[in-house]
Amino acid sequence: MEITASAVKELRERSGAGMMECKKALTQNNGDMEAAMDWLRSQGIVKAGKKTDRVTAEGRLALAQDGNEALVIELNCETDFVAKDANFEAFADAVAKAALKAKTTDIEAIKALSTDEGTIEDRRQSLVAKIGENIQLRRAALVSAPNLGVYLHGTRIAALVNMTGGDSELARGVAMHVAAINPTYLNMDQVPAEAYEREKQIALEQSKDSGKPADIVEKMIQGKIRKTLGELTLLGQIYSGPNSDGGTTVENLVKNAKASIASFVRMAVGEGIEKKQEDFAAEVMAQVQASKKD
Repeated sequence: MEITASAVKELRERSGAGMMECKKALTQNNGDMEAAMDWLRSQGIVKAGKKTDRVTAEGRLALAQDGNEALVIELNCETDFVAKDANFEAFADAVAKAALKAKTTDIEAIKALSTDEGTIEDRRQSLVAKIGENIQLRRAALVSAPNLGVYLHGTRIAALVNMTGGDSELARGVAMHVAAINPTYLNMDQVPAEAYEREKQIALEQSKDSGKPADIVEKMIQGKIRKTLGELTLLGQIYSGPNSDGGTTVENLVKNAKASIASFVRMAVGEGIEKKQEDFAAEVMAQVQASKKD
């Protein structure tokens, strides 16, 4: 099948690999993007967990906290200019406080909540009319914990950690780590079976020409799987928060503090939302071609 330039570009953005490697990977896998990513990894060209394919939408996160409970909510708008607008900021903070008070993360339920200035939905519509941009409530997360770790990086990344034991400094430090490193899972028990099998196949491909005995190859494969998947789990990652020594895992850090982590939430503005990219050169060229037909 024909491998398009746009497919090669997408794979380059996702993998960080060179253009020729990406084209070869797509050709080898009949244009299947995910299979091409796995092929690049099996060749040692790209590591697991590289996530450069996520595009950015505008907006902000608002966080409200009351004791050992905290709620974070994402509100989206069309431009960065509006995301920094004082009216938009005040609205976002009001939404977070109202949602926390009601203890709900359901967006439709949040819209129906009453405030001194009408319902959240009424206020949203008024703000849309005032600012002139579409504004939406996207998602929210609520965490209650014996030792709650909370970290908000500017207005675009937030992390909440449900911890038992330890102290507030440790909980906040782990929340900062979550915000910075973006783990996919809490621990190995949360890794889906299909993800394990996928890593096994890649490790098999990498080890097939090693020339080593079967039992040694099996140990190599299991070691690679544990290392790769471990780097995607919060507990398996090297702690990178405050006072990090660069060698202690999050798991050992919390164990030494006689603490444990039950769950975590990380939210970043716009992750998973495709933002339309305007190609002005293509638009001009299309207009030129159209004019020639007239």
